[in-house]
Parts: sequence; C-alpha cells; structure tokens
Amino acid sequence: MNELSAINVLLPGGAGAIVTLIVLLILKGHLVSRAVLEDVRKDRDDRIAELAKERDMWRDAHRESEAARIEAQNQVGELVELARIADHVLRAIRGEVPGDAMDSVAAPPS
Repeated sequence: MNELSAINVLLPGGAGAIVTLIVLLILKGHLVSRAVLEDVRKDRDDRIAELAKERDMWRDAHRESEAARIEAQNQVGELVELARIADHVLRAIRGEVPGDAMDSVAAPPS
C-alpha cells in the first residue's frame, strides 16, 4: 500500500491518472500485450528469413549468369581467332596478291 501512497504524492490525480495513462497508451497502440508483441516479432523474423533466402537466390543466379557470360566471351574469342586463321588460309589458297579487289585496303576500280 506504500506504493500507492507514494503515487498519490508524486502524481496529481493519483491512481486514476495512472489508469487513464495506461488506457490511453493501449488505445494509441503504444502498449500491447506480450502475445501481440511475439506475433509481430515472429512475422518480422519470418519476413527477414524470406528476404535473405530471396537475396541468396538472386546472388546464386548472378554468379551463374556471370560464369556463363565469361564462358561465352571466351568462346567468341576462340571463334574470332579461328575466323582469322580461316581467312588467312583461304587467301593463301586463292593466291591473293596485295591490292586485289577482295583485299580490304584495295583501291576502288577506276
């Protein structure tokens, strides 16, 4: 009972003011029950876990995409080299001379 008398001395209105304050906090949503708080925390944790899973999925997809891009880039480089070799071989077989019409630096016919 000493606690209640201390409240009467410290707060104008006493216990009625405290009850009013608690009711206002509950109505405004600043004071919630433990069950509600645990539900909110569980929902938050579930959403965080879902976002982390989605983030990891996108990270793995990016790594796979980058690996495929690098492999394709290497294959294009090899194909360009093969095209150069084939061009050189075909020009050698044809016996092309510099300044031929098929040569890229040839002068236009006049």
